[in-house]
Amino acid sequence: MNGRRTIFRVLLHKRPRFFLYFSTSPTFDSLHSQPYYDLTICISSLQACALRRNLFKGKEIHSYILKNGFLHSPLSVTSLINMYSKCSLMNYALKVFNYPTLDDKNVYAYNAIISGFIANGFAHDTFEVYTQMRCVGVLPDKFTFPCVIRSCGDAMDAFEVKKIHGLLFKLGLELDVFVGSALVNTYLKFGLMVEAQEVFDELTIRDVVLWNSMVNGYVQIARFDEALEVFMLMFLNGVIPNRYTVTGVLSIFAMTGDFDNGRAIHGFVIKMGYDSVVAVANALIDMYGKCRCLIDAFNIFEAMDEKDIFSWNSMLSIHEYCGDHCGTLRVFSMMLGELVKPDLVTITNVLPAFSRLAALVHGREVHGHMIINGFGKDDCLVNNAVMDMYAKCGDMRYAHLVFDNMRVKDVASWNIMIMGYGMHGCGNEALEFFSRLCQTQLAPDEITFVGLLSACSHAGMVKKGREILAEMESKYGVSPTIEHYTCVIDMLGRAGQLQEAYDLVLTMPIEANPIGWRALLAACHLHKNTDLAKIAAMKVIEIDPGHSGNYVLMSNVYGVAGRYEQVSEVRHSMRQENVKKTPGYSWIELTDGVHFFVTGDRNHPNTDFIRDGLNSLTALLREHGYVPSI
Repeated sequence: MNGRRTIFRVLLHKRPRFFLYFSTSPTFDSLHSQPYYDLTICISSLQACALRRNLFKGKEIHSYILKNGFLHSPLSVTSLINMYSKCSLMNYALKVFNYPTLDDKNVYAYNAIISGFIANGFAHDTFEVYTQMRCVGVLPDKFTFPCVIRSCGDAMDAFEVKKIHGLLFKLGLELDVFVGSALVNTYLKFGLMVEAQEVFDELTIRDVVLWNSMVNGYVQIARFDEALEVFMLMFLNGVIPNRYTVTGVLSIFAMTGDFDNGRAIHGFVIKMGYDSVVAVANALIDMYGKCRCLIDAFNIFEAMDEKDIFSWNSMLSIHEYCGDHCGTLRVFSMMLGELVKPDLVTITNVLPAFSRLAALVHGREVHGHMIINGFGKDDCLVNNAVMDMYAKCGDMRYAHLVFDNMRVKDVASWNIMIMGYGMHGCGNEALEFFSRLCQTQLAPDEITFVGLLSACSHAGMVKKGREILAEMESKYGVSPTIEHYTCVIDMLGRAGQLQEAYDLVLTMPIEANPIGWRALLAACHLHKNTDLAKIAAMKVIEIDPGHSGNYVLMSNVYGVAGRYEQVSEVRHSMRQENVKKTPGYSWIELTDGVHFFVTGDRNHPNTDFIRDGLNSLTALLREHGYVPSI
């Protein structure tokens, strides 16, 4: 016993210090007396380092293997390659693979380096090693092919996949479940559904993962009927869908807005106990939101014990999808209150809500958060969203600053600035930006001219607007659409040229839509032209009888002219057609958030105080000669 203790102390003194880490192993005492056990400990320790991504200890073991000449062992080579691959150091793994003494590499070494390359996203290198493997005469096995097939999918090389498929027939590996799964997934990635279905049908063993691949493959190419057919076949074949199956099927009902079937799957989820899985709950939130059932979505969200960033982003996304911008801000405030850090997806979801509500203060705060965290610094789409928010909130100075600081600009960037200046009546600035756009390599598109004509309309630049419409196709190659003609109708109507606007509606090469006629009707109301308003109202009600705005505009025209009998007739027509006016609402942004007010609504906690303030203000205005327009 004393002798063993003496040897133990000597080993600790002479061996590299990393052995302290492994000194608890039961075979450590016999490390030098039996080198085979010594190598076994190294390999098992390398596997532990790979599992824990412990690069420091892994390198120490590598040094010990080199010092003791253990690198000739295939097990040590594959273990080292695997350890470096798991630590994302493929250059080190490749050095081990290409070590000078390893002239005869076996299939295990090739499989290890191939697996490492594909796991780290190097599809091209994966296929190069596979080609080298074939050239030196090493025969691939069932563990080689799944990685190589996946590499072809990542490199988008369908031809090589089909060649490998042929080799699999030759080697008799085409029915292996892992190889078959890789083939099915890769064919699905290319959209080759016939080939994927053939491989799937030939496989004798089909696990739930393979069924999920088929379901999701059909979903990705929007063939929902086939996806649901595969889903039903799972039950007939006795395969119980798992949580990944459920999320794929729920995405179908989210995209199709199929509430009834989505609710049925929700029942299945509860029965199987999958509702506690965060990914499944997120899919349910998305499904209910896309079916415009925000209350159901919010109930699932509230019931979640654990929420990840995807849960919050899903709630934000579905509120925006349903046009509930107020709800978007509420969820965003809740998110910040829970100390959840927003990511880039969060930002892109909330910025449109700030734009539509003109919530400039909140928008600036989010922009500041983006700058501090480096979000979207060189992302053109994100910068466009920020610029659009500032433009719609009326802060063209900041919109211009964002535009100037953008390294990459697309046509949408220019369009946002042109639209922004146009909607705020800055016609000259909009024209200047259009002139600068024409000097770049980018070409103006249809949206550019909508913004430009709208700018001319708001700025009263009738002559310039006419010129732009005339030159669109001949000079810039953009054919005018109904949106462009509507902008010109609105421009002429605002300028009081009602007859010219009416003539354009009748003579333009595209049949006028309700928006065009409504623009003319609004101009008639503005300039109190009752006769022409009646013609426009009859036409727009004929085309779009369910729109309350048509009746309201006509009623206002008669009201301004003092023809109250006709006002009553219009209101009576609305009741007969069961057309209901959407209640008007307004909002104001304060430091504690955005406050909303709907006509006739008294739910605001400070309603009485606000109404008293408004009455006092109205009385004060009357004292100074203000006469309200009713």
